[in-house]
Amino acid sequence: MASETPQPPLVWNHTPETILSETDRLIKEGRALDDQIAAIKLDEATVDNVLKPYADLENRQAALTNQLSFYQHVSPSKEVRTSSNKADAKFRAFSIESGLREDVFKVVHKVFEDIEKNPDLAKEPETKRFIEKVNRQYERNGLGLPAETRAKVKELQQKLAELSLEFSKNLGENTEYILLTKDQLAGVPADVVSQFEKVEDKYKMTFKYPDLFPVLKYASDPETRKAAFIGDQNKAPENADILIEAVKLRAQLAKLLGYKNYSEYVLDDRMAKTPETVMTFLTDLKGKLRLLGENELELLKKLKTADLKEKHLKPDDNYYVWDHRYYHTMMLEKDYEVDESKIAEYFPMQNTIQKMLSIYETIFNLKFVEITNDSKLYNTWHDEVKQFAVWKVDDKETPEFVGYLYFDLHSRPGKYGHAANFGLAPGYTDEKTGIRVYPSTSLVCNFTRDTKDKPSLLKHDEVVTFFHELGHGIHDLLGKTRYSRFSGTSVHWDFVEMPSQFLENFCWDHSILKRLSSHYVSHEPLPDSLIGSLTRSKNVNGALFNLRQLHFGLFDMALHTSDDGEVDMYKLWNDTREKVALVSNGGVNTKGFGSFGHLMGGYASGYYGYLWSQVFAQDIYYTKFKKDPLNVKSGLEYRDKILARGGSGEELDYLSDLLGREPNSNAFLKELGISN
Repeated sequence: MASETPQPPLVWNHTPETILSETDRLIKEGRALDDQIAAIKLDEATVDNVLKPYADLENRQAALTNQLSFYQHVSPSKEVRTSSNKADAKFRAFSIESGLREDVFKVVHKVFEDIEKNPDLAKEPETKRFIEKVNRQYERNGLGLPAETRAKVKELQQKLAELSLEFSKNLGENTEYILLTKDQLAGVPADVVSQFEKVEDKYKMTFKYPDLFPVLKYASDPETRKAAFIGDQNKAPENADILIEAVKLRAQLAKLLGYKNYSEYVLDDRMAKTPETVMTFLTDLKGKLRLLGENELELLKKLKTADLKEKHLKPDDNYYVWDHRYYHTMMLEKDYEVDESKIAEYFPMQNTIQKMLSIYETIFNLKFVEITNDSKLYNTWHDEVKQFAVWKVDDKETPEFVGYLYFDLHSRPGKYGHAANFGLAPGYTDEKTGIRVYPSTSLVCNFTRDTKDKPSLLKHDEVVTFFHELGHGIHDLLGKTRYSRFSGTSVHWDFVEMPSQFLENFCWDHSILKRLSSHYVSHEPLPDSLIGSLTRSKNVNGALFNLRQLHFGLFDMALHTSDDGEVDMYKLWNDTREKVALVSNGGVNTKGFGSFGHLMGGYASGYYGYLWSQVFAQDIYYTKFKKDPLNVKSGLEYRDKILARGGSGEELDYLSDLLGREPNSNAFLKELGISN
């Protein structure tokens, strides 16, 4: 089946030189189109000579633009990563320049006005939405403002783009670490410690997740956990000043564009619409969660008191932020008999991923065909990357190609350090030929590698993470829109997490856990006793988890509702954690906001979206899937009414269509333990 794909995969053979030459070529093409549209007389501007060429170039360039910018996150070559970062900077600079072309805007706006008067000119709703979005984009860039103001807007946008890239590069290229002795690592699983590089008689713990998290979860020495946490919070120290500067520049930009603050500017183009709506949502949730969180905290403090006494350590009534993963893990083991290491034995990575794909195959009628490295189609940026051709098999006789999926699963120097989905090539219908062009998408993760004794074993939370990111990937692949602008995950930013959060629920279902698991030695599925322990633990300390999310969300909103951006960020970051997340900083102020990548990566005044979209995710799961997660009828309905539409319409309309009513927060509050 893979050999019959109607479209070849992306080619990953760019050099540092060709990355930059291709970037220049694409920008030259873009500038030429701007000049072409600007030259059209207003009374001659039409859908055919303005909108179609605009959409056609955007469609054709999207894949290569994404690809050239993507190398900075994954290439094993530092030279390639550097060129990719430069390419990204050039694309951003040109996007700002192009978005401020008043001569182009006048022509686009004329077509927009004509369609507003006569919607039939657009011929279909998606085309009407396209011109509305393009016109709105120019307006939000300040077109219509005096030339002097537009020049200042351009200067601020370019500076912010440069800061964003610098921030990301500092994290991606970060090689900081702390050295710990064997005694300091007491309690950390031996197979984790064995993967640490040794420096004389000490072990190097980097701040990559496969190193950091096991130390925070298992190191019995509180000073070790403290050192690991503070080290991670203070990594890439130059980023603290970058974010401080960015927040000030954003405030200035918002004022120039006629908004009270940057949050008002951002949310004007989101589902939530206003900062007041977001703050009402977050503060209401904080009030509902606080008492639950305080009760959870008391139980954890008792556990800590008993632990210190047992270890003959000095009593300490405080519950520090670096205590939490450790005592949460201990509580799961002692009170719920959840042994993460034991459970991980049932989730060998390769086998788990295959079974995970089989679940997506079942509910969405898909088929994943791996393209192995002995195939002519195999082409990736690193020889460890897995590549799949994905098919829709509603009609078994004539499968429909969907696109290409890549998995880059292990940590390496210079690689993106978290877990994320990167949309590489959006899907669309070619404006000139009418032929479908298929998407490509990649999951970038940092799981441990196989050792000589055992395969890579996924902790249950890593299984959840993978399920989440694959949800984004499937959204990318199953979007079926005319324009690349609306493909897959190109939805409102406060809806984009919903499909992934919805699918996380599957990782807690008894029947799904049976299907996913297979012990790496015996091949037996998880026994009922372990599944029972695991599922009972789902919402243990859930209020504290969500209060931590509220710390991030409220910190973000405080930064971006500031009139001038003059915020004491150190105080805000550390104080908000103690007040909202209920954990002590131990008198240590850190600059953890300097590694809060979301705030320089598109989530500025948007982090609330993780909680906001949970409302919709839980409503769908409880209504359509909770009784039977593998219900194919519900799966296909969800696939076609939510995923396939991408950003081509309004998400609330999708939800009402799927649910048969307007969405509500009942399931969300029940899941949080706030209501029955």
